[in-house]
Amino acid sequence: MKRIDKIYAYLHENTQKLSREDLLGDKGFETGEMADRLDILRNNVSKELQELLRADKIIKIKGRPVKFLDKSALEAVLQIKIGECCVEVDSVAQLLAEKEDEDPFRNIIGAEMSLKNQVEQAKAAILYPPVGLNTLIFGQTGVGKTLFAKMMYNYGKHVGKFTDDTPFITFNCADYYNNPQLLLAHIFGHSKGSFTGAEQEKEGLIEKANEGILFLDEIHRLPPEGQEMIFYFMDTGSYNKLGETERKRKASVLIIGATTEDPGSYMLKTFMRRIPINISIPSLTERTIQEKIDIIKHLFVNEAHRVNKTIKISGEVVKALIGSVSYGNIGQLKSNIQLTCAKGFLNSINKRSECIELDFKTLSSDIKSGLFEIGRNHKEFAELDHILAAPLLVSPERYKAIIEETEEVPINLYKLIEDRISLLREEGMPDSGINQFIIAELNGKLKKFYTTFNKGNKDRNRISKIIDKEILDFAEQMKTLAETELARKYSDRFIYALSFHLSLFFKRLKEEKYDAKGCISSLADSDAELKVALKIKEIMSETFQVEVPEAEVAYIAILLKSVDEEKEDPVGIIVAAHGSSTASSMVSLVRELLGDGMPICAVDMPLHVSPKEILEVIIEKVKIMDKGSGVLLLVDMGSLYKFEATIIEKTGSNVRTIDMVSTPLVLEAVRKSSVFDMELEEIYQSLRAFKGYNNEASEKNDGNKAIVTVCTSGKGTALKLKEIVENVVRTLTTETIQVFPLEISELDKKVRVLQEKYEVLAVVGVKKAKVNIPFIPLERLIDGNGEAVLREIIKGRQLEILPQQESVVIKDLCEENLAQFLTFLNPHKIIGLLLNFVETLQRELKAEFDNAVKIRIVVHMGYALERSVIGEDLKCETEKEPVDAEIKRAVDKTCELFKAALNIALTEDEKYYVGKMLMPEEN
Repeated sequence: MKRIDKIYAYLHENTQKLSREDLLGDKGFETGEMADRLDILRNNVSKELQELLRADKIIKIKGRPVKFLDKSALEAVLQIKIGECCVEVDSVAQLLAEKEDEDPFRNIIGAEMSLKNQVEQAKAAILYPPVGLNTLIFGQTGVGKTLFAKMMYNYGKHVGKFTDDTPFITFNCADYYNNPQLLLAHIFGHSKGSFTGAEQEKEGLIEKANEGILFLDEIHRLPPEGQEMIFYFMDTGSYNKLGETERKRKASVLIIGATTEDPGSYMLKTFMRRIPINISIPSLTERTIQEKIDIIKHLFVNEAHRVNKTIKISGEVVKALIGSVSYGNIGQLKSNIQLTCAKGFLNSINKRSECIELDFKTLSSDIKSGLFEIGRNHKEFAELDHILAAPLLVSPERYKAIIEETEEVPINLYKLIEDRISLLREEGMPDSGINQFIIAELNGKLKKFYTTFNKGNKDRNRISKIIDKEILDFAEQMKTLAETELARKYSDRFIYALSFHLSLFFKRLKEEKYDAKGCISSLADSDAELKVALKIKEIMSETFQVEVPEAEVAYIAILLKSVDEEKEDPVGIIVAAHGSSTASSMVSLVRELLGDGMPICAVDMPLHVSPKEILEVIIEKVKIMDKGSGVLLLVDMGSLYKFEATIIEKTGSNVRTIDMVSTPLVLEAVRKSSVFDMELEEIYQSLRAFKGYNNEASEKNDGNKAIVTVCTSGKGTALKLKEIVENVVRTLTTETIQVFPLEISELDKKVRVLQEKYEVLAVVGVKKAKVNIPFIPLERLIDGNGEAVLREIIKGRQLEILPQQESVVIKDLCEENLAQFLTFLNPHKIIGLLLNFVETLQRELKAEFDNAVKIRIVVHMGYALERSVIGEDLKCETEKEPVDAEIKRAVDKTCELFKAALNIALTEDEKYYVGKMLMPEEN
């Protein structure tokens, strides 16, 4: 190490150890002291210090004696950004006073690096006369869009544009996206009687934000009419409340929007033209390494402040935390840190320590895996090693609130720990048992938070094309009620099953075809479920204003009792093979074919590495990959079988090993784990006889084939599901495959009986059988993937496969939807024409629509034809957006099908709405 580097390292390490009080007391390091400690001549130390000062790496405190501090460490302790200059000050207190009077953007980590351009854009937006420039902030979930908007507001106060009384109003458009009328009423206000429930006049957010800022989070959730009202307000400064006919109201408001989506896909072009400033916030992975570390330090300081304890963090913990962030950016990182600190806090209470010490053992398995993720980037890993040579030490004194922050995790982890410890100790539970209990509860709460945080709205949007939103919302509320009452976790499959059942129930009531005959009159051992079912019946009667028969209670109770709880994590797959990249190559191919989210990892075994070292690596991988369902170890040589017993002993995990690994074997293992939700022993037994895809004919069963459908009962939804599956099978093969609808309560018993006469190829519906049979969830059948899985299952049994056709699920669901609303046209006769329209449109545009888009187009065009027949065509009352010329041409040409078949010519406005519907898909 060079002399100058040795001196700088000494300053950096020792400045980090100083507290805020030490620095404000002008504690620092003298030239003579450094010369003695480092055994370097004093004049040489002085020379190098001057060089470091010119390089802007250190700070000089003038006086007698002169003292020096490391600049970056000082900034971290004081939570300030000093700027790029050669700094000589009379005291640190003077420096801090000068910095605290500077603009608030300096408090944002990265303001001079990865966010420099964004900060300049924000300042320009605020300063532009007279009221500033409307701004759109976009970036992934958790990057800090709300924080950035608040900093813009604070900057406006800093430069004198705003005062402390200037409003900063925040509204999340997603809160009411299912009810556009209510959403617009919140933004613009409403007059008395403007809609049902509007009993008095109410001011809107525009009025509240007058002379200030209105921050619209998730602005892409605004419906088109809302966007039009907003951009009219941007242009003119005038607006009207809902229920008013003239825009006579005035306000001066700076609009700042935020979105996680591509603005071009969801926002009207006319709206986007009114927003001159577009600011993109980078994700955590796009930040510099130093910024990542600074963010982690800041978040740990916040936790230290909350518990009023110093926190010591090892370098491995920091690396793992950085690598653990996959989707939630700083928001997810903050939650991971809170969970880690909560576990460390628990340990510190047990040890009666005033310091929370966090090492690799403290981390949960999900966060531990981050160390291996970041290890893939050798350059970043080496740079982190250099920066994190010593553990981080943060103390409560370093805390500085940037703005009032909201807690990402809606629980106070530290209070929860203290309350649980007190309660469990009173009950006489030993400390070891208390630790296990609390850690399990923490993991459960945080896992639930992550699931909610990570889950998008794609599935819900898809199902909402088929099921009425009111029914879907009701099913979601009942899921929450059932989970609370029964202390049980239900998956989204419960929502789908209940939604379908209720949809058919209301349809039968409407058609006066409801028949309670054949329903189950009594349920054994289901008192708790019956009580909840009765509550749901009462809420259902009140919500939908219908008389709900007692028979429905039995069906709902069966559903509550039998639908699978939230699916466990799939079996982990580890591929271990000799060679520098053999295993990695196979895993890489599998991820490319099946997707990055597969539960699989690789262990490469270079020939120069000892078996003992490889065993240690595999043990760590097993700890990471085992999420509760066990791990399947696929190896290339039988000698690695000897590892299995040792791994089980060291990890306590359920592990099975198969040798002679090949790419087809790995593919089949991952498919059985992730696609078919099979358990470890099922996968192991089925793969032992696997000879590759081309040799599976030897496994063929020449007996009768069957598929089972399962819903809440053998009637209703299950029968509809049976009909859909039969139609799917007819399009896949000419072979005879019988479909049997079964009730949930008798699934396992009846399946075993069926297996005596049939080869049961799959179970389709809301519950997986407890035998080794592939399972296709109801939601997977609806989104189109289920048909592909069925095709693969049938193909794997060497049955004749027909050429691929249009989705039967789309046809059946669209036909049923249209049947409920069409009066003059026969949906059963026009469905073929509508599907032909979609197919022709795809060919014209050389595109492939997903199932949700196909369903949307079919239903929309069915309604359009009916409107044309009765002379009530849609009319566009607003300025038309430009529609892509190629889309317009394709729609015009494809609509000729209706002229030829039905002598119906759609108007230009009707065709415009079809083109507009396709625009987001093409951008």
